[in-house]
Amino acid sequence: MNQYSKIPLTGGLLFLFQKITAFVTVLFLGIVLSANFVYSQHDQSPPNIIILFTDDQGTLDVNTYGSEDLYTPNIDALAERGVKFTQFYAAAAMCTPSRAGLMTGKFPIRTGLPRNAESHPTHFGQGPSLSEDQVTIADMLKAAGYRTAQIGKWHLGTNPGPNGQGFDYSFGFLGGVVDQWSHFNYGQAPWGTPPRWHDLQRNGEEIWEAGNHIGDLIVREAKMIMEEESDQPFFLYLAFGLPHYPLQPYNHYMEHYKDLEEPRRSYAASVSTTDEQIGRIVAKVDELGKRENTLIIFQSDHGHSTEARAGYGGGYAGDYRGAKFSFFEGGIRVPAIASLPGTLPEGVVRDQMAHGIDWFPTIAEIASASLIDDDIDGKSLLLMMQSDQEKTPHDFLHWTVGDRDGDQWAVRQGPWKLIGNPVDTSDKGELGEDDGLFLSNLDKDKTEMTNFAAQYPEVVERLKKLHKHLNEH
Repeated sequence: MNQYSKIPLTGGLLFLFQKITAFVTVLFLGIVLSANFVYSQHDQSPPNIIILFTDDQGTLDVNTYGSEDLYTPNIDALAERGVKFTQFYAAAAMCTPSRAGLMTGKFPIRTGLPRNAESHPTHFGQGPSLSEDQVTIADMLKAAGYRTAQIGKWHLGTNPGPNGQGFDYSFGFLGGVVDQWSHFNYGQAPWGTPPRWHDLQRNGEEIWEAGNHIGDLIVREAKMIMEEESDQPFFLYLAFGLPHYPLQPYNHYMEHYKDLEEPRRSYAASVSTTDEQIGRIVAKVDELGKRENTLIIFQSDHGHSTEARAGYGGGYAGDYRGAKFSFFEGGIRVPAIASLPGTLPEGVVRDQMAHGIDWFPTIAEIASASLIDDDIDGKSLLLMMQSDQEKTPHDFLHWTVGDRDGDQWAVRQGPWKLIGNPVDTSDKGELGEDDGLFLSNLDKDKTEMTNFAAQYPEVVERLKKLHKHLNEH
C-alpha cells in the first residue's frame, strides 16, 4: 500500500498536482536566484583584497574583544561593518610558520617552514625560505588578474623573497624584528646590544628612510597602490611590525596611557598606534569609493609576547592560558575580522572554529580565482560567515613548531585539544612530568589548567594518530 492509496482519485490527483507545482516553483526560484547570483558575481568587478596582519597582538587585545583599557576605534569599526570571529586560530604560535600558513593555505608543517626563517643578509639564500614551489595567495590572485603588493614585514626567508612569491611590488623588512624609526633589525641580538643590520627594502633593493615610522611608511605605500589608475583589482598584504618589540608607539598614545603601568602602557600605546594606521588605510578605501568592493581581513599572527625584549608581557589573554610560542589558547587564539559590506553580513559574531590557513580558499571563492594547486588544508569560511547556523568546515586543526622529536605540537578536534611537549609561556601553572601529553577540553575548562589525558586515553590516542598522519604527509 502506497502513501496515496487511501486518497480518493480526484483528491489524489489534486494532491499530486499541488506537489508537482510546488516542486517546479521551488526549482524555478532556485534557478532564478542562482542566475542572479552568477550575474551579480560577473556584473561586478572582482573585489579588491587587503590583509591587515598585526604582530604579537594578544588574544583579547582589541576593545571589541573585551580589553577595557584599550583605544582601538578603527579595528572596532571593522567589526561593526563585518564578521568578528571569537574562536579563530593563528596557523602557529610564532612569526614565520604563522605567515607561511596564511600565504599558502597549508598547515605550517607542510610549508617547509615550521620554525622561524633566517633573514640576516650574510645568510641570504642559505637559510630556510618559503620555496618557489609553494603557491601563495599572491600567485593565485596575480594569475587571476590582480595587482599584488607585499608591504611591511615578510619574515619568510630571502630565497626567492616576496617578488618571487607572486608579488609585483614589495616594500618593507625581510626579518622579524625591526626598529620602527631607524629600520635596523635587531634579530636575535641580546637586548641592549647594537642592531645587527639595516632592513628596509623596495623590490629587493636597500633604501633609507630613517626617522619615518615603519607603520607610516606602510600606510604611504598602501595608499600609493590604491591610488594607481588601473582596470585591475589590487591585493595588498600589509604586515605591521607592532605590537611586536621593540615597542615604539606614537608619543601621544604614551600620554594617553600614562596611568597604565609598564609593560602594559607601551604595549597598549603600540596597539593604538597600529589601530590609527589601520584607520588611515580604511579611510583611503572609503575616500576612493571602493569600500563595498574591497574585502578587508584583519588578524594577529599569534598571541602576545612574554619575552624579555617585550618587558615580559603587556598583552592580554584573559582567562586563557599561554602566550606566544605556546599552543595553549593564549598563544594561538587571536582576534580576526572580515569586512566586505554588501556581500558579508555586518556587525555579526561567529563562534565557530576557524584557522589562519582558511583565508586562502576563502579569498579564492570570493574573488572567483582558481586555486592553481588545490593541495591545501584550509577551508573556505564564506558560508560560515554568511550564516551562524553553518558548522565549522574543519574536522580537526593542527599546529607544530618544528619537525623534530621533542618539538611542541597540537591537534584540536571538537572541544578536545591535545598538546605534545607543551610550553606555557604565560606561567599560569607548572607543567609536571606527566604533562608531556596535555589534553584540554575547552567546553569543560577553557582555562586549560586541567589535563584530562589520564581520564580519556582513547581521545589521546585518536588525536595522536591525527598528528602522526599529518606529520608523515
